Order: sequence, then structure tokens, then C-alpha cells
Amino acid sequence: MLALSDEQMEVLRQAVHTARLHPELLTRVRAVYADIQTQINIRAPRCDISGRCCRFDEFGHRLFVTTIELAAFVQEIAPVSPVTAAALPVIGAGGACVFQQNKLCTVHTIRPFGCRVFFCDPRAQEWQQDQYEAFHLRLKQLHVELSIPYLYVEWRQALKAVGLSA
Repeated sequence: MLALSDEQMEVLRQAVHTARLHPELLTRVRAVYADIQTQINIRAPRCDISGRCCRFDEFGHRLFVTTIELAAFVQEIAPVSPVTAAALPVIGAGGACVFQQNKLCTVHTIRPFGCRVFFCDPRAQEWQQDQYEAFHLRLKQLHVELSIPYLYVEWRQALKAVGLSA
């Protein structure tokens, strides 16, 4: 896990707070996610429902989020899952996402972009990379269009910064 300093955590917190105030935030992020889903539906990569996508340390991958994705997630988390940091496992416990339970994502409908495009399907690896690059570019551009500071942060550290993990 790529640890953030206290100062970096504060910068991220402030950027997320600013982003959450933007009236177009959810509409614009949801539009990007809908377009991603269209591409997923066309390609139909296999999902084994193994939970590997959430067990970062065990499977040697990291999930990163942008400021805008984190702000949208924070905005939507309360109605989906009334959660506080005290109710979640300690960050890094088992090296998995704090929202994984019994190999399933408890925030599946509002999960970030990187989760949406990660599949175990070995035939989809190149496709996943292409989609990641294209849609990440769109998310970066969205930061510019909405005048939101762009930060790209490891998921577990991002959750910690906004108080959704210990």
C-alpha cells in the first residue's frame, strides 16, 4: 500500500470536499460509469465471483481512484451502506478492500472505475488495459471540466483520508 503523509491526506480530504460541492459531480461520474458498463456489456468478460479483485495484497494488484471518483463514492455511500470507520476492519487487514464480505462487494453499485473494469478473465487482459486507459483519460478530463483538483490515490489510503477506514 502506498501510504500518504498526514499533509497529503489533508490535501485529498479538501479536494474531495470541494468536489462534493459541485452540482454536476454525480451526474457526470455516473455518465462515465454508464459508458464503461456499455463497453463491459459488449465485451462480456468473465467474472468468477471469486473476490480476487478485492484482495489486493494476496493477488498483487492495487486499486487507485481519482479525486472525482472518491468524491462521488463518499456522496453515495451513506444511502447504500450506513458505515463509519469504527464499523470497518482495520485498513490492510488481510490486504483486502474493507467493503468485501464473503467474497462479495457490499458497495457494488457505487464502486469506483478500477473495480468496474477489473475481471479475472485472462482473455480480457488487453481489453481491460485499453478500457482503463481510455476511461481514466475521461475521468482526468472531467477534473479539468469541473475545476476539481486531480489526485490519483491508492484506494485504501483514500478511504482512510475521508474517514471510511481506520
